Amino acid sequence: MEGSNETCVYKNKDAPVEARVKDLLSRMTLPEKIGQMTQIERVVTTPPVITDNFIGSVLNGGGSWPFEDAKTSDWADMIDGYQNAALASRLGIPIIYGIDAVHGNNNVYGATIFPHNIGLGATRDADLIRRIGAATALEVRACGAHWAFAPCVAALRDPRWGRSYESYSEDPDIICELSSLVSGLQGEPPKEHPNGYPFLAGRNNVVACAKHFVGDGGTDKGINEGNTIVSYEELEKIHLAPYLNCLAQGVSTVMASYSSWNGNKLHSDYFLLTELLKQKLGFKGFVISDWEALERLSEPFGSNYRNCVKISVNAGVDMVMVPFKYEQFIKDLTDLVESGEVTMSRIDDAVERILRVKFVAGLFEHPLTDRSLLGTVGCKEHRELARESVRKSLVLLKNGTNSEKPFLPLDRNVKRILVTGTHADDLGYQCGGWTKAWFGLSGRITIGTTLLDAIKESVGDKTEVIYEKTPSEETLASLQRFSYAIVAVGETPYAETLGDNSELTIPLNGDDIVTALAEKIPTLVVLFSGRPLVLEPLVLEKAEALVAAWLPGTEGQGMTDVIFGDYDFEGKLPVSWFKRVDQLPLTADANSYDPLFPLGFGLNYNSSENV
Repeated sequence: MEGSNETCVYKNKDAPVEARVKDLLSRMTLPEKIGQMTQIERVVTTPPVITDNFIGSVLNGGGSWPFEDAKTSDWADMIDGYQNAALASRLGIPIIYGIDAVHGNNNVYGATIFPHNIGLGATRDADLIRRIGAATALEVRACGAHWAFAPCVAALRDPRWGRSYESYSEDPDIICELSSLVSGLQGEPPKEHPNGYPFLAGRNNVVACAKHFVGDGGTDKGINEGNTIVSYEELEKIHLAPYLNCLAQGVSTVMASYSSWNGNKLHSDYFLLTELLKQKLGFKGFVISDWEALERLSEPFGSNYRNCVKISVNAGVDMVMVPFKYEQFIKDLTDLVESGEVTMSRIDDAVERILRVKFVAGLFEHPLTDRSLLGTVGCKEHRELARESVRKSLVLLKNGTNSEKPFLPLDRNVKRILVTGTHADDLGYQCGGWTKAWFGLSGRITIGTTLLDAIKESVGDKTEVIYEKTPSEETLASLQRFSYAIVAVGETPYAETLGDNSELTIPLNGDDIVTALAEKIPTLVVLFSGRPLVLEPLVLEKAEALVAAWLPGTEGQGMTDVIFGDYDFEGKLPVSWFKRVDQLPLTADANSYDPLFPLGFGLNYNSSENV
């Protein structure tokens, strides 16, 4: 490692950040600079790869673990191993390790899994979201990572989009309010903190990432990675607005979107990435690409990679989530600089931004994991916070056939309850995508409480709970034995393009299960989904009560807290609930607005009217 602390300004923790950045940049060779711009996946990462290529960042994709069900300490061992390799390089520049902690530290076994953003949007509770950010930061830091790829501040303009559940709302005002996750993750900057300058409060916080810049939730027909066809004025009003709130909170990184704006791919859009975000809005952190996004800039996928590197870096991408072909990326970018097609000033600007965030984040002083944080992972306090989040996210869509005869809250002391449906006892379904694996999984995938577990814990000592995933013929023939039924149906997990859906019906014969029971006994339907789904008239008519539970995560008791009446319903729809898919896109600012349930709808126990 070069120089002593006395001669190296960049090693002096008391020197101003900008002086440290300038000093370190002046000492770096071209390979060291390009290395800092390179982010690679852990499966191709070894200590020599980091040291020899001066790699700036490592990440893991969804479902990429040290090994299955690895504990947080195993993650910390892995990441610290990578970090020690980075510290052994000539200048000792630490890596920044990034992870998709989008509803808790969701890749790690045993972590607290919070409701997905669509559910949090129903809470309208900015302080709750800030507290979730602070809890998530502790659990991320405990595993050794420094950077969470969150929040997603997309405006959900069409529920056919496969990433609907990653959005807080269709309404930019609600998204702006709930961008408080940034202050939870990074800590709250002082009032005098300059707008757009990265901020991190301390070792218990993580670098946040506002994504996906910009317009990802507004694509035509909700097609993932598609084309957002709007005027600049509409882009600014609906899609850009939440980024202003994130910049005011000192968000350190921004991720570019796979999508296009009026036919121009965001990863090659100089106007939006450089002129707007960096110059006009004054963003001083760094722009990260999305996963293999450069390969998407040409047809067929991955062709003419050198040109893809050129147009994205020149557009304003500072760090590239390569994530596998790092040798090709480094070779091509080196060649582009040597040929003058990418200027040295563009490279220096990118590296300056990356180093700024690393200094602000305290990585030079505290590069390794603080093992004292291991006890925070899945701790009681965090699970209680997740349970509170679930309670506040539930939206009551129907309660009783008329306002004089509400069905909820349920009586917990009846003789016998039937619990059924594909989602009643499936923790993976309850958590949704981006949980343990990228697209999500089924079954007891981590530590948590299913709806069935919670019902069994909540009912009286003399109440018998009968569970059948699918009601048997025998049960259907003897429904009079039960006081009521609780049916849990909904979507199976998905992520990104795998979740694009033009039909939006309840999968796995959900409608049939509901109507088979609801025609014969009083039935509560709990719908697990990442977005509004088609509610058939018969389901709406026959069900005594209907609750939108979204994708609530690991703490199922939050649902029983409310349905048995210990707490009231507080949730309000974060999006408009359509009647038929041929109405889509349908948002509250539309000219002809005729939803099944409007934006903001939600009943409670004190009123048959809207909350």
